Amino acid sequence: MSVDVLFGQAYFLRFDRKLWAAQQPYPPLGTLYAAAAVRERGWTVALFDAMLAGSVREWEEALDQHRPRLAVLFEDSFNYLSKMCLLRMREAAQQMIAAARRRHISVIVAGSDASDHPALYLDAGARVVISGEGEITLTRLVDSLGGRSAIPVHEIEGVVLRDATGMLRKTAPRPFIRDLDALPRPAWDLVDVARYREIWRRRHGYFSMNVATTRGCPFHCNWCAKPIYGQRYTSRGPAQVADEIAWLQHTYHPDHLWIADDIFGLKPGWIEEFARQVTARQAVVPFKCLLRADGVTDAVASALATAGCRTVWMGAESGSQRVLDAMEKGIRVDDIRTATRRLRAVDIGVGFFLQFGYPGESFDDVERTLAMVRECRPDDIGVSVSYPLPGTTFFERVKAQLGAKQNWVDSDDLALMYHGTFGPEFYRALRELVHAEFRRRRGVDALLSLLTRPRATSAQAWRAIGVGGLHAMRWFWLRWRVTSLARPTEAGGAVVVSAEPRLIQPRAETGGRL
Repeated sequence: MSVDVLFGQAYFLRFDRKLWAAQQPYPPLGTLYAAAAVRERGWTVALFDAMLAGSVREWEEALDQHRPRLAVLFEDSFNYLSKMCLLRMREAAQQMIAAARRRHISVIVAGSDASDHPALYLDAGARVVISGEGEITLTRLVDSLGGRSAIPVHEIEGVVLRDATGMLRKTAPRPFIRDLDALPRPAWDLVDVARYREIWRRRHGYFSMNVATTRGCPFHCNWCAKPIYGQRYTSRGPAQVADEIAWLQHTYHPDHLWIADDIFGLKPGWIEEFARQVTARQAVVPFKCLLRADGVTDAVASALATAGCRTVWMGAESGSQRVLDAMEKGIRVDDIRTATRRLRAVDIGVGFFLQFGYPGESFDDVERTLAMVRECRPDDIGVSVSYPLPGTTFFERVKAQLGAKQNWVDSDDLALMYHGTFGPEFYRALRELVHAEFRRRRGVDALLSLLTRPRATSAQAWRAIGVGGLHAMRWFWLRWRVTSLARPTEAGGAVVVSAEPRLIQPRAETGGRL
């Protein structure tokens, strides 16, 4: 049966080896919001879910099955991997556009990479690219292209297209949505939820779903790209979020939630009210979220525990204050320690995102980060290197050094695309060292638990002991390798951070450029 609009997105989990191996898939929440908004206007919709698809060929089969009047590639802006603009996913999007055009179907594209590089998608055959927040712009476009509105596409706010002469034209920006509670609930009925549940429970023993309570981030970390929302931060009401969680609980019975905000509960009092609302609805579901370290007060930690929070991830980035200042992160290393202590006091696990390779980072700075991880003992870690994306201050500083490759192929690429203090092999070995040290420590903790409480030891603890032992042996070799590779490159040179943290400058004798 034909539909008016077929929705898709180009993040194929199978194209990202590291994440495919992890087997923690979440449906494209941003795409589901867009589909719900279009359906609310009276159009019929269908979904192609690339997250679990095997190849672009399945998109072609969906086009032939649904025979849509329009195809929409609406990337999930709540998925940080979509915001990284990975080359493999860009290639998939271009192939999907071409497949639709071969069938004479007009294509609308929305997403971070399309906002940064609209010409790449228009040249691939897209009719129009949405710039910025997409739901309202998309409904206007569908009404126009579908014949329900007399407003021509080139007069709709928030779009990029080519005019009759082939010139790139961008219309006036569309104002942001101020009332997120007015948006319809994501179109979960379009998702094969049973398939997601089966993957999660087979691999992890529980089923996790995703929820978004905010959009954007008002802070100024100078490496963080914000092509969709800029510096704006908009929040849903705690009661409305609690209603949605209660509905998800009743309809799909998740064991766990990922709250996919850039920063959860930033407004004063929001988390405390959220805890009251989910408790009142008997809708307390275990969840993980992302917070800034300086936002974790004792009251916030207590409310998080009441609301069901099991893990808080923090963008710790570095254990060196001078690197955090150069990043314009706006937090202190002591904030990270204090937040960790407060969360642990209410039995909430802590995850650290760590970032190495920021221009100016010395080996001493690296050692400070490793020391912070040893001291704070996070329950999980994510390790990456600095990644320049268009629209950031960081990108502007290093763009003269960038070559043909300006995007990672997938999330495990880890290429340093500018002149770092050390060579690429140093940072790859460093990532392995950090993970080996982390798993070694977890193995030691599990072994101590076995010795003190042998009857309480689980199969998971035995696995941690075994894995920890293997990584303990690897740690010695990796530590030697990192130390041996810790020689400044000719391009990176010996680097100093100026008194003004906005400026990171190589010493003049290196001849480096930043």
